[in-house]
Amino acid sequence: MEILHSFQDVSKNWIMKQSWRNLLFAHWPVHVDVIRPLVPKALQIDTFERYAWIGIVMFVMDGIFLRGLPRLPLFAKFPEINVRTYVKYKGKPGVYFLSLDAPHWATYTIARKWYRLPYFYSEIHAWENRVEFSYNSVRKDRKSPSSPVGFDGKFSASSEVYFAESGTLDHWLTERYCLYSIDAKGNIFCGEIDHSPWPLHRAEADIYQNTLVSPFKFDLPKITPFLHFSPGVDSIFSNIKRVKE
Repeated sequence: MEILHSFQDVSKNWIMKQSWRNLLFAHWPVHVDVIRPLVPKALQIDTFERYAWIGIVMFVMDGIFLRGLPRLPLFAKFPEINVRTYVKYKGKPGVYFLSLDAPHWATYTIARKWYRLPYFYSEIHAWENRVEFSYNSVRKDRKSPSSPVGFDGKFSASSEVYFAESGTLDHWLTERYCLYSIDAKGNIFCGEIDHSPWPLHRAEADIYQNTLVSPFKFDLPKITPFLHFSPGVDSIFSNIKRVKE
């Protein structure tokens, strides 16, 4: 039996709020064997119709607020891009990030140490003209491989807004309420997240360059990705905790 997310602990014990705006979710199905070497053994690869999924998600972080501090954003807004897949731990579904790119040094430094997330420094330029959004990203981190890692493309909504129904692929890909990460010793950590359901649109995208998965030594399927656009949500985070194996 799957464990559904519960907001009770997060709503009482949240430590941080974040606002995510104008997101593109781009997803590709891949065989589980492709993902398995990239994910800690303690985490089960989550699948939909026998496939694992790689997601590339880009958005503008429009505010990070820490509980107990004045109601001012901790940092100015900035774009971010992440590469992720989906996992379970003891039946609880969540997100496992393979990489996260951001241009704000404080954000990626704090998140890399606090949440044990694989952040990299990148130069990311994001533009919008109300209906179309463009991203150009080039990783500049010293830990990045010598070959270029980045993204160049544009996207827009192509349908009316809707909310994904439980049991559908749309819901499975987007409605995830915890993240898992790992430290240098192999310990698994979990961070709970709460937000309202995603307002979604079908999306269209022109992707001119995408080398974000090249460090992981596999190629994305040469198919049109499954695309969603969302104007965004506000979210709250609990503190990250080590899980007991």
